[in-house]
Amino acid sequence: MEKKNIDWSSLGFGYMPTDFRYNAEWKDGKWEKGGLTSESTVTISECAGVLQYAQTCFEGLKAYTWKDGSIVAFRPDLNAERLQNSARRLLMPEVPTEMFLEALDETVRANAAYVPPYGSGATLYVRPFLFGSGPVIGVAPAPSYIFRLFCTPVGPYFKAGVKPIKICVSDFDRAAPKGTGHIKAGLNYAMSLYPGDLAHKKGYSENLYLDAKTRTHVEETGGANFIFVTKDGKLVTPKSDTILPSITRRSLVAVAKDYLKMEVEERPVAFEELSSFVEIGLCGTAAVISPIGQIDYDGGSINVPSGMAEIGPMLGKLRSLLTGIQNGDEKAPEGWIRKIM
Repeated sequence: MEKKNIDWSSLGFGYMPTDFRYNAEWKDGKWEKGGLTSESTVTISECAGVLQYAQTCFEGLKAYTWKDGSIVAFRPDLNAERLQNSARRLLMPEVPTEMFLEALDETVRANAAYVPPYGSGATLYVRPFLFGSGPVIGVAPAPSYIFRLFCTPVGPYFKAGVKPIKICVSDFDRAAPKGTGHIKAGLNYAMSLYPGDLAHKKGYSENLYLDAKTRTHVEETGGANFIFVTKDGKLVTPKSDTILPSITRRSLVAVAKDYLKMEVEERPVAFEELSSFVEIGLCGTAAVISPIGQIDYDGGSINVPSGMAEIGPMLGKLRSLLTGIQNGDEKAPEGWIRKIM
């Protein structure tokens, strides 16, 4: 497969339209047969549920070109499961796993020339999303829905790549107890835009959100989970009902246990603990792992011992192993890799 003439090394994390995307509609209580379309725009009612009451959720995953030329996706079954969980919480029809995977396969195959070459440092980001397309004026679920999946080649999420970033503790709350923090709903990300903009204007890459109830425990950033390394080499990840269950975090936990034989703790993490960790990072599909060198808060700063020059040794090993699995350079656990072509 001949690739597109794109300067893969200069790609940022942005949208580049590709040739095809998948579209399917749900109405009259069932999904109609979906398929590929070259149309990159969507036409919906001005009174659509997504426009009036933010009835939408989404996913993010990646496809990779391996050294042998094959194209694969990383753990897409978990993305299908998480989209179903989000749909249930927002009273939207679930996209069956088989349909989700069919949409993924068809779209990536149709856009194979846009999957960055092996070793380029770029990947194909895949964005499945579901939204209320039918008109609704009273506060109620929409009568019809659209499931759509598109893809776009991307580079690093942060401009600095894997260099340590500086973040700050937000004065705002990300998610309320018993709210929607545990699902990938568009409304959660809309709520993070204003505090995120404030952080960026102050020179920070991201916000650190504390729990809304007590503001004493670490939750996540606007779009990624946290991971920590202790002085004695344990991997610690925050546990909370209001944190999105990151597929990358779950995968890193497995890699830490099974490949590096690290002890792993998934538990609530108090903010006052942060100064005791020797490495801190955030993790997610887009960033994989981004190391954190400094955390500022009202009244002081936490300077992470791993510093601002480069990623720490343990997070570096974890990142190298996970990206190696994704790129086909490390043996993957059974069921983690879906071969598309």
